[in-house]
Amino acid sequence: MANKDNIVIVGGGPVGMVLALLLAKQGVASTLLEARKLGAANQDTRALALSYGTRRILEKLGVWQHLSAHATAINTIHVSQKGSLGRSILRAQDYQQEALGYVLSYGALCTVLNAELQRLTIVSLIDEAQADAISYDDQQAVIRYTRLGEQAQLSSALAVLADGGRSLEAAAGLQRETKEYGHDALITKVSAELAHDNVAYERFTAEGPMALLPNGERDFSLVWTGKKELIEPLLALSDAEFLAQFHAQFGDRVGRFLTVGKRMTFPLRLSQLQEAATPHLVVIGNAAQTMHPVAGQGFNVGLRDAEVLAQHIVHANATLGSVEMLAAYRASRKTDTKNGLLFTDFLVNIFSNDILGFAKLRSVGLGVFDLVAPVKRHLVRKMSFGK
Repeated sequence: MANKDNIVIVGGGPVGMVLALLLAKQGVASTLLEARKLGAANQDTRALALSYGTRRILEKLGVWQHLSAHATAINTIHVSQKGSLGRSILRAQDYQQEALGYVLSYGALCTVLNAELQRLTIVSLIDEAQADAISYDDQQAVIRYTRLGEQAQLSSALAVLADGGRSLEAAAGLQRETKEYGHDALITKVSAELAHDNVAYERFTAEGPMALLPNGERDFSLVWTGKKELIEPLLALSDAEFLAQFHAQFGDRVGRFLTVGKRMTFPLRLSQLQEAATPHLVVIGNAAQTMHPVAGQGFNVGLRDAEVLAQHIVHANATLGSVEMLAAYRASRKTDTKNGLLFTDFLVNIFSNDILGFAKLRSVGLGVFDLVAPVKRHLVRKMSFGK
């Protein structure tokens, strides 16, 4: 068996924390480097869409019981296209699942994961530690970081880069393939006249897809995507003007929209690190791949990265961090990651295309999809578990 000491995880967001906790449950120690101050993310109200499979991972860690009260179940997904009658409905009960997914704030998840980490002495958490560079050779990886103005470094048999916000792949000599969509995503929270009844809506328009996710007793989290020149002006609108424009695109399924919270935008891209032999260094989560949010896959793929990597570490027969071990890990994640990237890219391309005749084809396609049970079952399993 491999020596499993001395694992350093760069990035203390949910993916990095889940990896540390999964290892700790198996008696494997790790050091977690986090750029922010401990607890800084606990008040972050951004919504996360958790798959049913992600719930299973959190149950395995023993933390779901503390999260369930803060999570809103998605029991039904309603998919439609503006300007057509075609639509499709997915219901959890049809697939013997308690829910198709859940909506939870980033802060609520971080609060519970942080509290669990604080209980475990096997995990060493170094906060306010900004990673500056990562280098590696055949023996180890070296992570240089700055904390409170002081420079320091750690050497590790395995360094895991899980910092999706500020990736260090350039410093580590890695190359990224990126496709810029030229689209932005606007995120906010809205309330509606009618109750959400635990229904999530995926609405495709000629300008781009939008998702409306139940979040709380009556509220929805909104992700509205489209060309930058169409999305950016939405920030300057009054609340009433914004809600009127949104209603015109979304329709009347939940009645009038009554309130809107703070609006933020960010650019959308599809990216993936090129495969390379990097002994003693592995990249997971958004640092490894970034997906369009159209199907809510990116965060869940990242947590599956953490789960599978933990299994490879615990059951490693090769030297920890060796080229052979990490090649086996990447091979085991290739299909899930590739399918997630292709699926989200396909949806964006096919449903954001305004070529003459496409709208009718999409409408027919949605109607046919709603009637083909095996295809729907495969899609639900893919979205829930990545299989």
